[in-house]
Amino acid sequence: MYGSEELLALLDNAHDKIVVIDADGTYRYANAATERVVGFAPTDLLGTVSFDYVHPEDRERVRSTFGEVTAGEPGASVETEYRHRTADGEYVWLRSRVMNSTDDRLDGYVVSSTDVTDRRQAEAEREEIQSLLREIAANTTEVLWMFDADWSELLFVNDAYEDVWGMSVDDLREDPRVFLDGIHPDDRERVRAAMRELSAGEPVDIEYRVAPDTDFRRWVWVQGRPVFEADEVVRVAGFVRDVTDRRRREQHLRVIGRLLRHNLRNDLNVILGQVELLKHREEVPTDATLASIVETVESLLATADKERTIVETLADTEELVAVDLGAAVRFAAHEVRADHPEATVETSVEDDLHALAVPDLIVAVQELLTNGVSHAATDRPTVSVSTVERGARVGIVVDDEGPPIPEDEYAILAGESEIDRLSHGSGLGLWLVHWMVELSNGEIRFEHGPEGGNRITMLFRRATDAGATAPPRT
Repeated sequence: MYGSEELLALLDNAHDKIVVIDADGTYRYANAATERVVGFAPTDLLGTVSFDYVHPEDRERVRSTFGEVTAGEPGASVETEYRHRTADGEYVWLRSRVMNSTDDRLDGYVVSSTDVTDRRQAEAEREEIQSLLREIAANTTEVLWMFDADWSELLFVNDAYEDVWGMSVDDLREDPRVFLDGIHPDDRERVRAAMRELSAGEPVDIEYRVAPDTDFRRWVWVQGRPVFEADEVVRVAGFVRDVTDRRRREQHLRVIGRLLRHNLRNDLNVILGQVELLKHREEVPTDATLASIVETVESLLATADKERTIVETLADTEELVAVDLGAAVRFAAHEVRADHPEATVETSVEDDLHALAVPDLIVAVQELLTNGVSHAATDRPTVSVSTVERGARVGIVVDDEGPPIPEDEYAILAGESEIDRLSHGSGLGLWLVHWMVELSNGEIRFEHGPEGGNRITMLFRRATDAGATAPPRT
């Protein structure tokens, strides 16, 4: 048929499966490698139609590819990959080149095939893993990232970046270092140093503040690892986890622990001192002495109650809700008037003014009013409370006649100064208010009142739908 024993010998010694088929796809020749590749002896295939061995899902595509060759010029060739049935009924992946041969000794079309099953299986496994990783990256709240070694190109980041940083992924792709703008100015140099360490091949573990839209109140924990090729750093990769809640809890525990130790020590020292005096007196203790002890004990009990309120409030994981500020002010004022009939509580509220805040915001209002009454220098104190609108924000303003809150306490509450053994603040009350406002993604301002005393303003995002639940706290 072929007129050349040398050509047949050459084809039989080839490593690849080589066959010759006619215009209908019928096998006219198959070399010896055919049996190794697909399990069929060459003689078993002769006279059968090659397309019958192609996987049904690939058959039409392969027919179309073969048609391109038969319709083409002599010498034309096309490559394709498909699944070919084996003698045991399984399938192997073949990469085949179909040629419109110009050699007169080959009466048909030459198809040279290489077994690429291992490669296709490896690709499928990689794609499955990559698909799983993409799904994880799309659904995790952690930021997953990868840059080149000098941070000049962003290789990967998931959408969680926008939620954590409050900045656009598109902007980050355009300028890979723009994420630095979303880091607290006081933390940026530490972050730059960590970036240099990563580029030099050192892993990093760091915490810092991000998200300008939250006034950088969001804390993140970042771990990064260098990726080496041939002992050279070619990429840096890592994750970012929002640890704001943990940092808050740590601060809460530090503050509550130190304030409780401070208050308990002071009050117990007072009680012990009074008891020690009584031990050395023969006369019956005076009413004033007993009243002092009772007052101190009641102060301790009040501190314990307040500590319980704080713990319950901080442990509450509810989402923010639409709080009716007018209703909150009226209820808090009513409670304070009942507890302190000697005080005057003036209110000025607007109806239908709703803020996104923690459900128990009324506790903060009541705490500020009670503080104003308790710390006033007069026996008949006056405190005033009103609702306000400040652009897109709404809030509550409390004015009292008490002694001005020291500025160092402002700094402690604002996080600008650390609480220590000598700087405890006035107690748990203001911390309770501060934390409730913070958990509401709000803002609290301490100022001296226009006529003395203190003016405390709490501002929150406006709730546009009074019946709706707000997004989770940040």
